[in-house]
Amino acid sequence: MTSCHVFEDPIKKVAIFGGTHGNELTGVYLVKHWLENGAEIQRTGIEVKPFITNPRAVKKCTRYIDCDLNRVFDPENLSKKMSEDLPYEVRRAQEINHLFGPKDSEDSYDIIFDLHNTTSNMGCTLILEDSRNDFLIQMFHYIQTSLAPFPCYVYLIEHPSLKYATTRSIAKYPVGIEVGPQPQGILRADILNQMRKIIKHALDFIHNFNKGKEFPPCTIEVYKIMEKVDYPRNESGEITAIIHPNLQDQDWKPLRPGDPVFVTLDGEVIPLGGDCTVYPVFVNEAAYYEKKEAFAKTTKLTLTAKSLRSSLH
Repeated sequence: MTSCHVFEDPIKKVAIFGGTHGNELTGVYLVKHWLENGAEIQRTGIEVKPFITNPRAVKKCTRYIDCDLNRVFDPENLSKKMSEDLPYEVRRAQEINHLFGPKDSEDSYDIIFDLHNTTSNMGCTLILEDSRNDFLIQMFHYIQTSLAPFPCYVYLIEHPSLKYATTRSIAKYPVGIEVGPQPQGILRADILNQMRKIIKHALDFIHNFNKGKEFPPCTIEVYKIMEKVDYPRNESGEITAIIHPNLQDQDWKPLRPGDPVFVTLDGEVIPLGGDCTVYPVFVNEAAYYEKKEAFAKTTKLTLTAKSLRSSLH
């Protein structure tokens, strides 16, 4: 008979990454602030390390220099022979893996919080990579409860072909944090304060866990990625229709078959096909035009975590 408790080792090493994308400024400015004065992120018995992940892109205020740093933490790129011919972000990924990994090893950091902004109207979003991770489900539940009644959504990117090799994936517990809407290269005080609160509550959770607090079983609602939807395009690959006004800024809201999704410049409305209600996320995200993604369809699920305690208590 399996136990209804999950016992995990105490958390010792935590990193907070800002500037994985150099034009997403909330994480950049929070990390720079914490490097100067880290009092608010320190917790007894835990090493918390703020870190600028893509300094060249931060300096240029661009998403990346050669390729997307948040997509290259796969075994192939991490094992390439280091040379000046490698894309800058692949070389940087190897450096980050050396500092905070190695990925999939006992020596890797326990938790990495990777701070991002989106131009989409997604509010506070936590990104989960594994639906069976009791520790992270408990942490996300704690953050959601602490932020309530302010909403905080959970985006589950567990998918055989759509999951990607994130910067944070070198940690035992990877946590993506997206807060928006915020234009690229811009700072908004409300968005910054929301991200700051998420980090505070996450670190409080870790502190309470390490002290031996027991977290009872809990459930959270998550939005699991199903499919990425591209803009309509012509034979030359140019976009022929844009996000319909009814869909713009409606992240997380139900989108039903027949609802308008795109509209052409001639006024032709293109509706959602299929036979099920979906929940759109990253609607009209600026950075995803190059990735040919107008929005992602998600389905709503409930995840359950067993009660959780530190193995030292």
